[in-house]
Amino acid sequence: MATGGLLPAIVGVFFIVGLLISAYGAGGSALTSLTTSFTVDILNKASEVKVRKTVHLAMAALMAVTIVVFNALNSTSAIDAVYKLASYTYGPILGLFAFGILTNKQVKDKYVPIVALLAPAICLVLQLNSERWFGGYKFSYELLLLRPLPPHPPEEIRHKKGPTRMSRSFRSNREGIISSWVQPLS
Repeated sequence: MATGGLLPAIVGVFFIVGLLISAYGAGGSALTSLTTSFTVDILNKASEVKVRKTVHLAMAALMAVTIVVFNALNSTSAIDAVYKLASYTYGPILGLFAFGILTNKQVKDKYVPIVALLAPAICLVLQLNSERWFGGYKFSYELLLLRPLPPHPPEEIRHKKGPTRMSRSFRSNREGIISSWVQPLS
């Protein structure tokens, strides 16, 4: 027994029920978000009920197929697979977000897909060769931290000045955060 005989069986039942409830809630939210995003942003048909219901069923089927394929291909735990996937996908997102927040430069839209694809590819090469290149050290989930890092600090971090477009209170708060990143810990 999972509780080691220290707790009554009803505790385990409530735990499983709680897990199922939270999983259904998260899955339902994801399904609703996918349906709304696809219907409104891609099809531009937010008011048509029949289209929304059809898209909802299609997204549910796609989600079911994804789960079945994921289960068939995955040899580790679901959490481990999610962390691995997140370490490859969140890096470019965080990097682009940091670029937008920490620099005054305008993002060139045509380069965003290149950066979003190149960052995980470089990290895959780094992960596959890290043991050979770094004396036996093997990268794992910490790749998430490497992907968004720029090769050198942006201009306003080096000079501790904020962009002129931002409000004064946000700029002063951001400079405080940035200066705590730049200054060595004592």
